[in-house]
Amino acid sequence: MICYCSSCEKVEVSISTEVNIKFMEVIRTYGNIIKKYAPDHPLAAFRMIKAGLALEQFRSKHLADKRMPGAYQYLNTYAVGEVLAALKHPETSVWANIFAPVELLQCFGLHSLSIECLSSFLSGFTIEDYFLDYAENEGLASTLCSYHKNFIGAIDSCIIPPAAFAVTTSTICDGNINTFRHLSEKHQVPSFLIDVPQYNTPDAKAYVTEQLKELISMLEDTFHQKFQEEELVPILQRENASKACYERCLKNLRTHHYPSTLTMQMYMLFASHMNIGTPEILHFYQQMEAETAAAPEFHGTNILWVHLLPYYQKTLKEYFNLTDDYQIQAIEMNLDYRAPLDTEHPLEALADKMIHNVYNGPYERKAALVSELAQDLQSDGVINFCHWGCKQSSGGVMLLKEELDKKDIPLLILDGDGMDRRNSHDGQIRTRFEAFLEVLKQRKEEA
Repeated sequence: MICYCSSCEKVEVSISTEVNIKFMEVIRTYGNIIKKYAPDHPLAAFRMIKAGLALEQFRSKHLADKRMPGAYQYLNTYAVGEVLAALKHPETSVWANIFAPVELLQCFGLHSLSIECLSSFLSGFTIEDYFLDYAENEGLASTLCSYHKNFIGAIDSCIIPPAAFAVTTSTICDGNINTFRHLSEKHQVPSFLIDVPQYNTPDAKAYVTEQLKELISMLEDTFHQKFQEEELVPILQRENASKACYERCLKNLRTHHYPSTLTMQMYMLFASHMNIGTPEILHFYQQMEAETAAAPEFHGTNILWVHLLPYYQKTLKEYFNLTDDYQIQAIEMNLDYRAPLDTEHPLEALADKMIHNVYNGPYERKAALVSELAQDLQSDGVINFCHWGCKQSSGGVMLLKEELDKKDIPLLILDGDGMDRRNSHDGQIRTRFEAFLEVLKQRKEEA
């Protein structure tokens, strides 16, 4: 028999909190051991990272917090498994940014390893400081994005082995291109840069499509496989179905309570970008759709988040991690391209996807998307996180504010570092965040 009394719920939450605190202590201890071995025994440090990921995969599958929805538990296990597989098999691993055409990589049976995703996992082990310092000691600027700097430090320190290939795009991030160029040249990894024009024209579409054909040819030569375009079609079909599921999930999240954590919100990038089109991700979205539809009504505060999440940040975790009164409905990064893909012209469809991405071209595209999402989701407010070293997340924020002001949608601008704990100022974030919540509360009372 299951008890639903409030006293039992409080006990369960208290126990879960204590377990999480002890778990974090274990992680910090484990991270310190990794950092101890890293300078002189990089292979041992790498083995410990893989062992830690394997343990996390086991924990997420068998010992997950009971308050976590099943779909998120599934995504957690899957995402960790994908990173682990990429590290175990560098010969079939590809470094990729989140805007790369991962659908093509799936046709070759390759694992996509995102720079940002791997850096987040390394930060999860509390070892990001070692890699950041390593990179800066090599001469990298302190102002470089910490995700990129962490990744460079991990590879250049010889702890994380090089991948077999690298592919990136010119979309949004200028540091991204230089990071891939540095790593590819230093570690002799064949790489390909897709130059994406900022404006949609027939010539631009043809230009990107031709680059995709060149990429395919390079992948064929590198991995000694022949590309079959017909294999791409079901991948795009699953991608379309996944996106349709997610759109229905978002409708449910207008009024339904679906508990999450800051970490799981970041894991959504595995679903929306790095592994989109796989059968596993379609399953995840289908499960999420069913669970959000059956979820209880929500009368708390709904937030639309913009850009990256400082998943480790104490105050934000207190308010958003599996709580009843506050929830993040979505991150706009997971909705940067919402149109269905033309499965009859798959390569041209991928070209369209890259050209029409809201992060490609003028910032007004992104501002318009955030405004539209906030209205559609009936969000109480929007939070924009300005990540240290990321020019676009802070450079265009006043344009976003102007767009949201037109719709009378409250916006909070937070500054911090999505990965480097040393560059986080909890006191400042708490003061500004809680003041913002008071504004939202007052608006609700006056409505």
